[in-house]
Amino acid sequence: MLHLLSFLFLLCNSLVAPVTPLNIEGSVLLTLKNSITKDPEGSMSNWNSSDENPCSWNGVTCKDQSVVSISIPMKKLYGFLPSALGSLSQLRHVNFRNNNLFGNLPSELFEVQGLQSLVLYGNSLSGYVPNEIGKLRYLQTLDLSQNFFNGSLPATLVQCKRLKALVLSHNNFSGTLPDDGFGSKLLSLEKLDLSFNQLNGSIPSDIGNLSSLQGTVDLSHNHFSGSIPPSFGNLPEKVYIDLSYNSLSGPIPLIGALMNRGPTAFIGNSGLCGPPLKNPCALDSPGSASSPSSFPFLPGNYPSQGNGSGKNEKNKGLSKGAVVAIIVGDVIGICILGLLFSYFYSRVCGFNQDGDEGGIEKEAGVREKCLCFRKGESETLSDHVEQYDLVPLDTQVAFDLDELLKASAFVLGKSGIGIVYRVVLEDGLTLAVRRLGEGGSQRFKEFQTEIEAIGKLRHPNIVTLRAYYWSVDEKLLIYDYIPNGSLDTAIHGKAGLVTFTPLSWSDRMKIMKGIAKGLVYLHEFSPKKYVHGDLKPSKILLGHNMEPHISDFGLGRLANIAGGGSPTLQSNRVAAEKPQEKQNSLSAEVTSTANILGNGYQAPETLKVVKPSQNWDVYSYGVILLEMTTGRLPIIQLGNSEMDLVQWIQFCIDDKKPLSDVLDPYLADDLDREDEIIAVLKIAIACVNSSPEKRPIMRHVLDVLDRVSLSTD
Repeated sequence: MLHLLSFLFLLCNSLVAPVTPLNIEGSVLLTLKNSITKDPEGSMSNWNSSDENPCSWNGVTCKDQSVVSISIPMKKLYGFLPSALGSLSQLRHVNFRNNNLFGNLPSELFEVQGLQSLVLYGNSLSGYVPNEIGKLRYLQTLDLSQNFFNGSLPATLVQCKRLKALVLSHNNFSGTLPDDGFGSKLLSLEKLDLSFNQLNGSIPSDIGNLSSLQGTVDLSHNHFSGSIPPSFGNLPEKVYIDLSYNSLSGPIPLIGALMNRGPTAFIGNSGLCGPPLKNPCALDSPGSASSPSSFPFLPGNYPSQGNGSGKNEKNKGLSKGAVVAIIVGDVIGICILGLLFSYFYSRVCGFNQDGDEGGIEKEAGVREKCLCFRKGESETLSDHVEQYDLVPLDTQVAFDLDELLKASAFVLGKSGIGIVYRVVLEDGLTLAVRRLGEGGSQRFKEFQTEIEAIGKLRHPNIVTLRAYYWSVDEKLLIYDYIPNGSLDTAIHGKAGLVTFTPLSWSDRMKIMKGIAKGLVYLHEFSPKKYVHGDLKPSKILLGHNMEPHISDFGLGRLANIAGGGSPTLQSNRVAAEKPQEKQNSLSAEVTSTANILGNGYQAPETLKVVKPSQNWDVYSYGVILLEMTTGRLPIIQLGNSEMDLVQWIQFCIDDKKPLSDVLDPYLADDLDREDEIIAVLKIAIACVNSSPEKRPIMRHVLDVLDRVSLSTD
């Protein structure tokens, strides 16, 4: 009997699997789970003590069975970060952005000396940043923005020499920046955003040593005082510097990266003076420590501030009598030259007075040499291009005019600025060709200058102009062909289109960011810091992978020069494009009901301000964001009245409508992206601010969109 019991005992033990306890790192993560009191989306639901290790848990990444990453963004987690996280010795990445975490940063977390990224953007964390942060020698990304942190930035921060992104905006940080090597030690820094804090004191003089910076250096909305360090000019020229709304004073150094900046980079500093602000710097009296040379924006021969007597009298410049004499002499000289030219023209390039049909042929050679032209004839295109020839704007253009004219062409659409064709060459290359109006032959040089400037623009999110053709009867613009039609059709569909696949939220985010990138290029990095001036979804074309391409840049100006009777920019504000009866799904000129009702994309100030500004584009972009998020047209019909989309969204906000009432019904399945959608709506509302000065610049818009769509890796 005893042997039988022993046998049964052994048999039972063999049938029960051995229980392996959770490893130490898993136990640490359970401490984190216990510190989260609310997890409405169940993001930690599979964090169980019965597992051998935490490597299969949501948001946890392991390498060699050790936890290297914890990433649980935008899950509405409510709780705090426990100090036990500091015992995860192999931890490299922490990402809890856009949750509801509160409390302090545990100093023990900074004992993990291999930490590379700490992203806690958009929570309710508070307190100081511990001095132990200086131990993170491998830290590359530190984003603590949009929290409630306070106190001074630790001086040890400059010991994080591999730091690439330092984003601390929208907190309550105070005190001065570390003055012991802020610029000379953080040499890997690519992004710096300290905006909307309470930082004070002077800007470190060695900030110009941050040669790796890209994008924006944002120190705006703080209390920095003193002068702008001249070393700012040593930063890369592509960097946008924002020093607005501080307490800075003195002249703006116009050197290097500080040159050609608009006033928005410096506004809100009552003590600053000089271009580009409308606050000139007053010269000190002669003999003082300062002199005109202290103001680099003044010419080197700025007149003396003396009383005009004695030895300073000879520096006063020309007398009024001398100036009048010079002007009179110039006028007489011009008149003489005009008479000589008129005589020469009538003798050499004159019209055939006999009406002889062969007169034009006989005089052709003479006209070609003197480069004159008759009314109704085209001017020579350039010194190196034959008249009536195709003019390439890209070295990759391998077709000629004959190939273009013999190719198969299909009408894509028609608007007030000519017809657009899809042209397929014999070798299969597909192009988009816009035909402008007739006339305008005597404005060729103006047309040539404008179109060659446009032809230099090269960006993945702007349609490339490859070549053009000019003659009296025909004016053609040859572009890359973009195959997936316009954003207008992608959002709203098209009458008569049987199938319609609505855009997913991911595709919409990609398109929003792509448009923003294209506008940033036009506004900041194009040769003349251009303005589009007429941005709307029908002018956003979509590529093979739904990447956006801004089209028709500068088209109104070109059409006006070409004499096609196209509407000017002012008339474009109220003029609607007329759709062609036969348009296909690839149309670059699809016209929506919104355009028939009126243009809801133009900023309010366009009705009274003639000169376009970048703020116009920002407003139009904001309306496009609203349209992509709500699925509604820019002009909404309410009974017998109309309301524009901007007014409608404000009405919804005032009436506290739920998000489901505002959102495009096609996005009902994307409500799990609610935080992103709300963030985009906030960006859009900022862009359509009625005050142009309060709208963000496109660089800042792109920065925010990048954060909103940050990968969860």
